[in-house]
Amino acid sequence: MIIAKARAVDGPDQSFRAAEIKRRDLDSQDVLIEIKYAGICHSDIHTAHGEWGPVNYPLVPGHEIAGIVTAVGPQVTKYKIGDRVGVGCMVDSCGECANCLKGEEQYCLKGNIPTYAGVDKYGEPTQGGYSTHIVVTEDFVVRIPDSIGLDAAAPLLCAGITTYSPLHHWGAGPGKKVAVVGMGGLGHMAVQIAYAMGAEVTVLSQTLNKKEDGLKLGADHYYATSEQETFEKLAGNFDLIINTVSAKINMDAYLGLLALDGTLVNVGAPAEPMSLYAINLIGHRRSFAGSMIGGIRETQEMLDFCAEYDIVPMIEVISADRIDEAYKRVLASDVKYRFVIDISTM
Repeated sequence: MIIAKARAVDGPDQSFRAAEIKRRDLDSQDVLIEIKYAGICHSDIHTAHGEWGPVNYPLVPGHEIAGIVTAVGPQVTKYKIGDRVGVGCMVDSCGECANCLKGEEQYCLKGNIPTYAGVDKYGEPTQGGYSTHIVVTEDFVVRIPDSIGLDAAAPLLCAGITTYSPLHHWGAGPGKKVAVVGMGGLGHMAVQIAYAMGAEVTVLSQTLNKKEDGLKLGADHYYATSEQETFEKLAGNFDLIINTVSAKINMDAYLGLLALDGTLVNVGAPAEPMSLYAINLIGHRRSFAGSMIGGIRETQEMLDFCAEYDIVPMIEVISADRIDEAYKRVLASDVKYRFVIDISTM
């Protein structure tokens, strides 16, 4: 049994504390990873605060994990000691259902096993990347290209793949007009990826405060959604809208921005229910869709794509004792654009 140092939270209103957690001994196809960096995702906050349902506390969040392989099981063939690797939002799936066989493990019909706040195949609760080590089966580990620093790589394991997957699936590319709602941790990745894919990119943000960053990252246009004329000017304009915000917004207003056969894809996951009028879909054969992360194959494809096009998140590296502060700042939209924990500070 491996003892890892960690940061855990004991309840929805509790602060993070230093903790020790047990990691299982390596099974035949397991990889032991010494975690170097872990990103802070809004999903971590929703889960730690109990906003998505009951949580089995104490909880160690973190599903944006970058580190180094330090041991491998006897049947591991994909990785060796010293490899630079990452782990994202899931650590296993059934491997047998139709979706898993398609390489879409995130949509496992029996339910994938999340990196934290889940139960693994051994019946033990999963604990995430706010820790010094993690043990994962090799099929749910991805290789981090040498050109991407481990600190910058961490947010790609969620923010990167969460935006890459719908852009890829709905065909963002030359001749397509793509809008990104929200210029935050997810949004600033979506802008870079859509631009690299060749789409015409527009950012829709509450204010123009981050316009300079948006244009620098590849946006062709930038509009403030607090200004009503934005919705009038851009009506019927976009082929694809990626909504990255994790708060309740007026879906009907954004649906009105879609062109004929356009699609609005929600990747942000607000805790509150959202509603819309069906007529706003029917009128121009529009679609309202959702998307999770990608499968393991697509996640590796995303990492290689980001390496090829020199795409990395803008990050602020923090020590482990600043997690509570970071959570407050994320909720206040006071970060450009992703916090990353330096695990050496555990």
